[in-house]
Amino acid sequence: MEKTLILIKHDAVQRGLIGEILKRFEQKGLKIAGMKMVQPTEEMVKKHYIVTDEWAKKVGENTRKSAEKKGIKVTETDKQIAKRIQQYNADYLMEGPIIAIVFEGYHAIEIGRKIIGNTEARKADIGTIRGDYSVDSYDLAEQKKRSVRNLIHGSENSEQAENEMNLWFTKKELHEYKKKEWEVMHK
Repeated sequence: MEKTLILIKHDAVQRGLIGEILKRFEQKGLKIAGMKMVQPTEEMVKKHYIVTDEWAKKVGENTRKSAEKKGIKVTETDKQIAKRIQQYNADYLMEGPIIAIVFEGYHAIEIGRKIIGNTEARKADIGTIRGDYSVDSYDLAEQKKRSVRNLIHGSENSEQAENEMNLWFTKKELHEYKKKEWEVMHK
């Protein structure tokens, strides 16, 4: 049994996709442990999008690989690339109100990531949230000097989920209750 943080970003809120997104998680058998609408602040998003050495290296490698295919030489360091992308992500998350949700269930993090789909929406499988409702790409985002507009965020692992839940929710905002359908699903 685990919990995961899901953020329905402002573009999904503006497009009226909140109900559809909640439905997908609930129909899969996850329960809502906490939910609220929030207008993210710069302080919150800087704590949400943390630049670690590991992430900076990964983002730097991916950026260089993509640029090389186009014949472009990248002169930024991994850290500079990561800081730039962190700012793009922060700006995107602060554009409007979001829905922050904690879902609970067996394999909640893994299931949540599958429901969401690939980070680059154009590569997300049909049947996932990003695959069904977005077509954005890293190339387009880079051209426009912004984050990939992919509607939703989900924690990638248990450590990240714990940190993100503590950032977006207080203990009092998370609720414990029995979900009756679990008796049928997990008997």
